This record gives sequence, C-alpha cells and structure tokens, in this order.
Amino acid sequence: MPEAIVIIPTYNEIENIERLVRNIFSLQRGFEILVVDDNSPDKTAAKVTDLITEFPEKLHLQVRQNKQGLGTAYIHGFKWALERKYDYIFEMDADFSHNPNDLIRLYNACKKKGYDVAIGSRYVEGVNVVNWPMSRVLLSWLASKYVG
Repeated sequence: MPEAIVIIPTYNEIENIERLVRNIFSLQRGFEILVVDDNSPDKTAAKVTDLITEFPEKLHLQVRQNKQGLGTAYIHGFKWALERKYDYIFEMDADFSHNPNDLIRLYNACKKKGYDVAIGSRYVEGVNVVNWPMSRVLLSWLASKYVG
C-alpha cells in the first residue's frame, strides 16, 4: 500500500520542478510525488515526463487541459491520492515557498505522534519568509488569519 505522497500543482514551473523533485526524493523518507500541471505553455509537463523515466514508481503526473487554478489542482491531487489509498498526503508549492525539508517534520508529526493533521506555517515564532515582496507577505498573512 502506498504511504506518503506530495502533491505539487504547477503552471509554468519548468525552472523549478526538476530541482524540487530531486530535493524531495533526496530526503530520507520515501515520498512519492504527484505533479498536477495545468497544461503549462513552458512545457513543465514534458520535463516531468522526462523525470518519470528516472523515477517511474515514485513520480506521477496529471495534466489538466486548461489553467484551472491552484485550489482546484490541490483538490484534483487529493482526490487522486485518496483513490489510491495513500496514508499521508502533503501539499507543496513548486516555487520553493515551502521548504521541502519540512516534509520530514510534518510526516513525523503524523506517523510518530499519531496526529491526523499537521500544518506548517510561515507565521510561527522563529520562521522567516525570504525573497517575498511585502505585498505577498501581507496577503499570505491575511489569508492565514481568515482561514485560521
């Protein structure tokens, strides 16, 4: 039975996707990855297809025909993972705004501590958001307050 998968929505992420995939696969925990691509004109899906030849059992790709947005890409990915009965499902943006190394801590919180849900946040003590314009930091902070 599959255990842990990371869902990565993409749209024009050809510059980041290979490095992110390799970074996740280098972690000690054996994560699988599902890339949900919204038919990126920059050929992100083609790059992922090339990587699948290197990681055929661990890397998966779903290509949607139109740009449908980040939220629906995550929903698509969660449905795909649930149908395949993964025990642990993680989500991560392709632009490295989420640190792949945090996947281990989130996994351990669920697996070892028995938590049903583990949420990472940029807004806890000791966390720093790097290379973001102030408008993005503010929007992200407001969104976290709205949903939290």
